Amino acid sequence: MTSADTAEIYVDNAATTRMRPSAIAALERSIVSGYGNAAGHHGAARRAKNALEEAREHAAELIGADRPHDVVFTSGGTESDNLAVVGAALASERKGIVVSSVEHKAVLEAAGALSRLGYSTRIAPCDTAGVVHPDAVAENVDGDTAVVSVMAANNETGTVEPIEEIVERVRSLDRSISIHTDAVQYFVAKPLDVSAAGADLVTLSGHKFGGPTGVGLLYVSSSTHIEPVLVGGSQEAGRRAGTSNVSGIVAMVAAMADVVGSRQRFAESAGAERDAFERTLIEGDPSITITAEDVDRLAHFSHVRIPGVLAETLLIRLDTAGVFAAAGSACQSGAVEPSHVLTAMGMPDEVAQQCVRFTFGWDARPGDGAEAALRVLRIVEALR
Repeated sequence: MTSADTAEIYVDNAATTRMRPSAIAALERSIVSGYGNAAGHHGAARRAKNALEEAREHAAELIGADRPHDVVFTSGGTESDNLAVVGAALASERKGIVVSSVEHKAVLEAAGALSRLGYSTRIAPCDTAGVVHPDAVAENVDGDTAVVSVMAANNETGTVEPIEEIVERVRSLDRSISIHTDAVQYFVAKPLDVSAAGADLVTLSGHKFGGPTGVGLLYVSSSTHIEPVLVGGSQEAGRRAGTSNVSGIVAMVAAMADVVGSRQRFAESAGAERDAFERTLIEGDPSITITAEDVDRLAHFSHVRIPGVLAETLLIRLDTAGVFAAAGSACQSGAVEPSHVLTAMGMPDEVAQQCVRFTFGWDARPGDGAEAALRVLRIVEALR
């Protein structure tokens, strides 16, 4: 066997990514020089505060926000989703929430928590490709709707949602509704201009695009009011209490700058490996099918069904073969029941249990896609 046959191939970038060199360098510099508490008043604290606000200004510029103040730094995607849905709902006198059936658990569970507080939650369905159509959202909006949340791209299938059309449709019904989109997976592969997209609240998470874990942001438009979910201090203009993770934030924003500067190159390189992966798979076994193949997908996502092979069994064998993939979202790992996303798409349980997600990263090497597919095919042949 050659070294290429034994090299590890990491194709679980939708779960988390390797940190980019620019983010590592920024993190190291900040740990050394920005160790102060940004809420303090002495010299070390002021240096940390300056670094924090410079990062905020840069992040706002990178996503097209009108003001630095529109950026709220959080601990990651889950907190940002919770702050958006719960925070906007608590700030409204209305008691209705509309979410799509394929949302991340952070959004669905936030809506569930609000339901236990007396709010009503309506679920907008998707089609068999996981697309949430604007009319499906509009049909669930009424005069009591406070928040609508539909993700920009799905974290399991990579299906891209028509967010701008959904925003326009909801706005035509009621301009006072707060609209949130989880762009955690979307940001690395597609241009994001929050002002043009029109959503009031947008979630990003650093570790999905080459930043560190434990840090994210929530864009909050200047016209949108949210109540804090974490209370205590007055950090983040009173919208999120807690000592600022300055080094993590600085590193995340460095990764964001890399994303914006190399997004087209990423889509081409990761997309080429994804396409080679799928082409090699289908040539080797025509019974394999690609989920949502005929709709707009993120370039680095491949969600496949291998008939007759349980995903759990395949993933164990792939692990020993040095291919690191996943079934469903990372938050679903270890769950016996099928993903709620695939169920919402109308996929029978026995079919959903044969599905595996492969997601390529910014550091994908030429040939990774084809080699990963060949290893999958060898394992499938042995299992059958």
